[in-house]
Amino acid sequence: MIRLGAGPLERVVAVGAHCDDIAIGAGGTLLTMCTARPGLRVDALVLSGGGSEREQEELAALAAFCPGAELAVTVLKLPDGRMPVHWDEAKAAVEELRARTEPDLVLAPRTDDAHQDHRGLAQLIPTAFRDHLVLGYEIVKWDGDLGRPTAYQPLSPETADEKVRLLQEHYPSQRHRPWYDREAFLGLARIRGIECHARYAEAFAVTKLALKLGD
Repeated sequence: MIRLGAGPLERVVAVGAHCDDIAIGAGGTLLTMCTARPGLRVDALVLSGGGSEREQEELAALAAFCPGAELAVTVLKLPDGRMPVHWDEAKAAVEELRARTEPDLVLAPRTDDAHQDHRGLAQLIPTAFRDHLVLGYEIVKWDGDLGRPTAYQPLSPETADEKVRLLQEHYPSQRHRPWYDREAFLGLARIRGIECHARYAEAFAVTKLALKLGD
């Protein structure tokens, strides 16, 4: 297993179509980075849930997933499941985010995610963040769209447990969902850990990666 880092991390962008997407897909990675780098700047954008209880859940959750970080969270009010119809608004939000940050890393949905909101947002990211490392996170769901990831962030058992604990604590509105449980989250993390010779891991898709092997 070849291990490559992203270099010094000072600024991270995390985007999600819905409240809890970022935490489910990359919560362990955020915990790992923010714990290792106090003062890390994290700019988060969520397209839906603004003005509802879900926004309050998201604000509290991301604060917990980014301990010690300089965190800025924007939650918009686009309707759930209708992002393709609100393409212009979503694109404007992504471009506004890009205009105010120069991140070292972008965490976003995968471009081949089966959910139209996730996929639509993923397709917008490279139009604004053209020269950035973009990691596409995965979200387990009934669609059965999990594929073969190309990048992994190993998680310590403590971090994996903390991720699941925070998901259960901060998103009570989602607890009724049949897939939203400890077994699902830890089970996927265990599988991804096996694939990268770790106990647990989060996995990501990388669509384009520029190397600097001669520097």
